[in-house]
Amino acid sequence: MASTTTADTRLGGTGLPNRSPLVGWLAVVSVMLGIFSIVTTEILPIGLLTRIGASFTVSDGMAGLMMTMPGLLAAVSAPIVTVATARIDRRLMLCVFVLLLAVANFLAAAAPDYWLVLVSRILVGVVIGGFWSIGAGLAERLVPAESVGRATAVIFSAVPLGSVLGVPAGTFIGDMADWRTAFVVMGVLTVGVLILLMLVVPPLPPTQVTRLSVLRTMMSSANTRFALLLTFLVVLAHFGTYTYVTPFLEQVTQVSSGMITVFLLVYGAAGIAGNFLGGAIVSRRPRTAFGLAAALIAAATLLLPVLGRWEAGALILLIVWGVAYGAVPVSSQTWFAKASPASPEAASVLFTASFQATISIGALVGGVIVDRSSPSTVMVLGGITATLMVVAVGAHLTRRLTRPDSG
Repeated sequence: MASTTTADTRLGGTGLPNRSPLVGWLAVVSVMLGIFSIVTTEILPIGLLTRIGASFTVSDGMAGLMMTMPGLLAAVSAPIVTVATARIDRRLMLCVFVLLLAVANFLAAAAPDYWLVLVSRILVGVVIGGFWSIGAGLAERLVPAESVGRATAVIFSAVPLGSVLGVPAGTFIGDMADWRTAFVVMGVLTVGVLILLMLVVPPLPPTQVTRLSVLRTMMSSANTRFALLLTFLVVLAHFGTYTYVTPFLEQVTQVSSGMITVFLLVYGAAGIAGNFLGGAIVSRRPRTAFGLAAALIAAATLLLPVLGRWEAGALILLIVWGVAYGAVPVSSQTWFAKASPASPEAASVLFTASFQATISIGALVGGVIVDRSSPSTVMVLGGITATLMVVAVGAHLTRRLTRPDSG
């Protein structure tokens, strides 16, 4: 343990401050809202992609860079920022990141040129890498030990909530006003989250110092490398396709912008269900949960070009897709955590970096394909990629490789 992380009481005690349980849970909710703001800001362009592209006269693929930039910067910033700020109070860092997120949203709303929108997305990437790596493992410092599981579930519920409320709400605001208004609203919400964090989160001196050597040690583990492979394949499949679901619904299903908002809302609601279903299974059988999620994503994306020509078919497949993807983040993080139980913050860093890097790659590759072919082609290729992930999980089971689960 000493060779990977340093636990030092001089950096701050691990015991909970003397405060009421209500304040502890408010702190958990504030961290959840911080992640909700981040997730919503990150994926907000998905529902507004064609509007933003049209306002700057750029193609759908070029507009997809708004999804590529945050993921790329998050992958780089997750280890660098976490290591560089290892000895700084974690509450202070959370507040700094949320303030930076508010700046990014207001910058996007006011940007006169597309390159400034991309600059704002770079800031979003830095926030994702830093806030996620710190915030994902804070539950045990905010609530008593017996409540840590529930608190962690509350924090991670921000991911599907960002889908169920964020993207459809942004799309709705874009319909009622314009896409810039959606970013203004997001900026105002983020300022509110910052105020809440400052009011209810206690000082959190670091209790462990994560060094780059920790990450190098984790990368030597076969279980960690397998977690990276699974995460890469399934996130590549999802974001290479979901980033361009709006052009698909417009061009193939041929639904109105108002109905697209409804479709994305239903997708997000299914994602919440998938989050809790996956959470119920993943602690005991992470491979089963992860493999099943990838199989359903593969089925949904492969069938969309066929059944997605009709509104009913597209809606049903989006429900299946939403349930499946809802289980992906918690499954991925569980694999990383079980692969390196002695280094929880380092595991969160690798989870964040790999997840966000693959979001970037998926959005970029999907953008190139959609510009040179069609949204249907993107769906098929994404489905094939998800199928490869299912094959990898099957091989892992068949060969009885060393693994972080017994399910």
